[in-house]
Amino acid sequence: MADGLGRERMYDAAIVGGGIGGMATAARLQRRGLTTIVLEAHGQPGGCAGYYRRRAFCFDVGATTLVDFGPGGVGGEFLEEIGSPPIDRDELQGYIAWLPDRVVPLDRDPAAWAVERARALGDTPAHRRFWGLLDHLADVFWKASRKGVKLPIRSPADAILAVRSLGLANLGVVRYLNWTLGDALRREGLQDDRPLVALLGMLIENAVHSTVEDAPLVNAALGVTIWGAGQSRARGGMRGFWNALVSRYRELGGVLRVGREVLKVEGRSGAFRLETRKESFEARRVVLGVPVAAASAIGPPGVAEVLARYRRRDDATMGGAVVVFLGVPDSEVAGQPVLHHLVLEDYDRPLGDGNNMFISVSPEGDLETAPEGFRSVAISTHCELAPWEGLSDEEYDRRKREAGERLVGLARRVYPDLGRDARVFEIATPRTYERYTKRPRGAVGGARLSLANANQKAVPHDVGVPGVWLAGDGVWPGLGTVACCLGSRIVADAIVARG
Repeated sequence: MADGLGRERMYDAAIVGGGIGGMATAARLQRRGLTTIVLEAHGQPGGCAGYYRRRAFCFDVGATTLVDFGPGGVGGEFLEEIGSPPIDRDELQGYIAWLPDRVVPLDRDPAAWAVERARALGDTPAHRRFWGLLDHLADVFWKASRKGVKLPIRSPADAILAVRSLGLANLGVVRYLNWTLGDALRREGLQDDRPLVALLGMLIENAVHSTVEDAPLVNAALGVTIWGAGQSRARGGMRGFWNALVSRYRELGGVLRVGREVLKVEGRSGAFRLETRKESFEARRVVLGVPVAAASAIGPPGVAEVLARYRRRDDATMGGAVVVFLGVPDSEVAGQPVLHHLVLEDYDRPLGDGNNMFISVSPEGDLETAPEGFRSVAISTHCELAPWEGLSDEEYDRRKREAGERLVGLARRVYPDLGRDARVFEIATPRTYERYTKRPRGAVGGARLSLANANQKAVPHDVGVPGVWLAGDGVWPGLGTVACCLGSRIVADAIVARG
């Protein structure tokens, strides 16, 4: 790409992928004095934390909330570093979980949540010990995240940072890195407590795409308490967030090019060339803010070979999502004190594929997401990828229609009239995510976390190929706005430290 004088411009860093991981890394580097360009395949940034518009409605396509974006939080630190004013947002009070035989409010206030979980889920000594452990782990590791802890530990400097982030008094929690959430339940004899296990399972599935049996205990503790870390919704939804972030990035001098799918990265550190269908770009460093499979496919030389062992381990653990997007009158979502709900139909069926789901409703009066008198609604459930592959068009349309009808039907436990007079009714599947976000097979959120692929065994940001870093939900700490913001800090620090 040429500058205004007709000369080929060499960027200090080219970032492939305009999701939250890639854009946050680019903004940090630009603020620190490096010249950056972000190349995004889609027509707008966002990725699986993005949005789309239909008629007068705007829908969040993946992430619907911001986590820890207040002062002192991981997201708050990111905004402060890039010199952005606080995002115009509404703090969320919490969720409501609708289990088959009870309703459980999940309040963001720790004291209120402690009272409610004891009332709804049990207040035996075993319950109190279990929750005490999760609360302690969450407190320690939320604080460590805000101090920029880095995993996997690969050098003495990483180890020193980890000790400082945890604090000497809390080093004992390291022993729990080899525990799963299931181990903690079994220790207290609570593994057969169906309401407790079901609620934990839904929270874990949303936070780390895993199960109670497989989820590492530390990651589970963070996921189970994620609303308590401070969840908020940007005014205008994720579109409002992205408008603010892109505006600030461009104010800093950053360059964003959409509709630029990177086909190949060639060259070496100090002299990379990124090829798209329209043009090529040159950069001294490359940040691959795309899934591991996509990073392997485009290079540069050496990346696919390094990532091969991670792909052999993780490719089969990827999952997808089915989402229903509704534009409905206010009256169809009236009567509930909160805007986010977890719903489970049957204790005896596995999670996902419509047995459980997450409902997100835009607030009344947010005219950036819905016209006056209407709301935008997203209903999502996790799913396996294979059942959506190899279908004829007729089979695909039937499966998609049935999935949408099932989700709306279950959501009517919360909102009895939902969808009866919908102005927009659209369904997204793994095929949809593959088409619009370019994620291989339409997988979302990175690998399902387990002891085999999390934390010390996670895919590192620095894979050992000079001049190349990975960012986004495929590397530690994983999926979510807060995780990708922490990852962007790690990558930016590493790039600047190496000059």
